[in-house]
Order: sequence, then C-alpha cells, then structure tokens
Amino acid sequence: MTREFTFKVLATNGRARRGAITMPRGEIRTPAFMPVGTGGTVKAMYMDQVRGVGSDIILGNTYHLMLRPGAERVARLGGLHEFARWPHPILTDSGGFQVMSLSKLRKLTEKGVTFRSHIDGAAYEMSPERSIEIQGLLDSDIQMQLDECTALPAEKKEIERAMELSLRWAERCKSAFGDQPGKAMFGIVQGGDVPDLRLRSAQALKAMDLKGYAVGGLAVGEPQAVMLDMLDITCPELPADRPRYLMGVGTPDDILKSVARGIDMFDCVMPTRAGRHGLAYTRRGKVNLRNARHADDPRPLDEDSDCPAARDYSRAYLHHLVRSQEALGAMLLTWNNLSYYQKLMQDIRAAIEARAFDARAAEISEGWARGDIPAM
Repeated sequence: MTREFTFKVLATNGRARRGAITMPRGEIRTPAFMPVGTGGTVKAMYMDQVRGVGSDIILGNTYHLMLRPGAERVARLGGLHEFARWPHPILTDSGGFQVMSLSKLRKLTEKGVTFRSHIDGAAYEMSPERSIEIQGLLDSDIQMQLDECTALPAEKKEIERAMELSLRWAERCKSAFGDQPGKAMFGIVQGGDVPDLRLRSAQALKAMDLKGYAVGGLAVGEPQAVMLDMLDITCPELPADRPRYLMGVGTPDDILKSVARGIDMFDCVMPTRAGRHGLAYTRRGKVNLRNARHADDPRPLDEDSDCPAARDYSRAYLHHLVRSQEALGAMLLTWNNLSYYQKLMQDIRAAIEARAFDARAAEISEGWARGDIPAM
C-alpha cells in the first residue's frame, strides 16, 4: 500500500465519479459511505461486521472522544485504530458541529470556542490548533478543519460571518496540521444557502491547496432541493483531482442525488440510529418493524440479501425483538442497514464504471417507490 495519501478518479459518468483514495492503512473505494463511530464504536456492531458489510473507512468524533475517554488516554493506548480494533482508515470530524449543537454556555471568539461538556458541565477550550492536536492524538488518517456550522434558516450576515471565520480557522488548521505523510486534512466549504457565499468559500479553500474538500452546513434543516442547489454551485468550483465529502448526509435518496453532482464521500448516523429504533432500510424502501403487520410474518426482510440479518431472520422475530426492546433487535437491524448502505455504494460504483449511473439510479428509486411486499 502507498505511503502517501492519493486520490484518483477511475471513471466518470456525467458528473458522477468512481475513484479511489489510497493511504498507508488502506484504500477507500469512492463513492464511499462512512459508518459513524462517534465514540470509538459503531453502535450495535462489532468492528469485523462493519468491515464485513464492505466498509473501507469509519468516522470518529473529536468532541465526544476528547470528553470521554480523552484524546491523551487514547494516544497512550496506541491510538484510535488500536483502541477500537479497526486497523483501516479513520476520518475524524473536528468536533465543531457538536460544540455548537450540544454544549452549554459556549462562547465563540476568533481564538476558538470555550464550552461546557454536555456530560458533566466541565469547561473546555477548542481552538483550530487544539482540534488538530486532538485528531493527531487519536491518530486519524483524515482530519477535518474546525469550522462554525450555522443552522438554517439564518440571516445572510450571520452566514457570512461564520463562513469567513471558518476560512480563517482553515488556514490555522492547515498550519497546525503541517506535513504528515500518508494523512490528509480537509477544508470545509460553508456559506449556508447563499450561492455567492458558497462560491467564495470554495474558491478560498481551493487556493489553500488542501488534500480534500468537504461541503458542510447542509442537511441542517433546509429542504433537499436547497442542498442539491448548493452542490450544483459548489462542486464545480472544487478541484477535480481531490475527494469531495458531503458531511452528515444522508438518506439513500440524498446519496444518489449527491453522487450525480460529483460527491465522493458521505457519512450519516441515519442507518445506525434507525436500526436502534426498529427501522430497516431495504431495496424496497424503509420498513418499520414496530408495525403490527409483521407480528405473524415468517418471511425475511429480503430473501435475496447477502446480509444474514436481512435474509435469515423472520419479520415476526425482528418485530418481537423490537417491541420487546431486546438488544439483538437493534444489532440485527443496524447490521441490515449498514449492509444495505454499503450494497448501495457498491451498486453506484459499478453503475458509474459501466456508464449507466442515471439508468441504475432510476431503477433503485423505482424499487423504493414500489414499496414493501404486501402484508400477509
């Protein structure tokens, strides 16, 4: 495996791209979906299962890991890969979104953010430099700049202020990151739902010549159409030879439509969170296992699935587990959901290589629209 961080576009179909990121800990096939391992664990999954469904990379969260168990402790224990028994690539987000959304009594200045932990109220400081330091202690392979994410809707003046601050923080993160062979720091395009601010942010980050670029501040309350409009504006401004990561997105439909606009990487808590709440993602759309219609149904979720959770357990059993709040219900449905998401990404990559992405995306969407099999 290469000693450097590289990205290569292997095929295109319209604006959709099939590529590969290579680094010392492995290759990431793109378009890629990154399961969210917030606190060093993908909830309700064993790491070998996460790998087994086709995941090349997982995401860890700087905010949560700095609070518990602590970045310095993780470093003493060999870094996050060793700590969590995941020897493959890890991306860490900066912690900025969680600071803004979870923390109490936070104060934002040019220097950074001071805040109180949502766990015990303890005071912390997070600067761009400290965010990169923590991500280094965790030993993540792809590190994100600290930014300020503005919830939508918001006034243009406020969106512009946050975007400009994020650009200044990106410069400081780049300096703090320095030259780390085999690793990368990504900048984050901000600008809310304002086209000219998105353009300014993308152009300024492009001038920094970073190894990758994320699009942030979307899927935070705005309609899907607005998100897609911002991608239409932003993606053409980003370098074609660098990976593009849409943060916190999303539903399978979001992923299809975003790949069509040139996005290479995704993460979202949706498949794992849904699994813990009785909701399964399938090629026939979403299936709510809490519903009484499944109580006497001996059929599996999907008899053609490669995932044992979808193929080998009856809907009646899954319904029972969910309604009884048994831990196994969350485990099986999370397994199913991550398997489905990774199968979707595999399908997308193959369709781009075959130059048949639009047709395949339409078929997938039609499968969702037809809905689940009829009740017995």
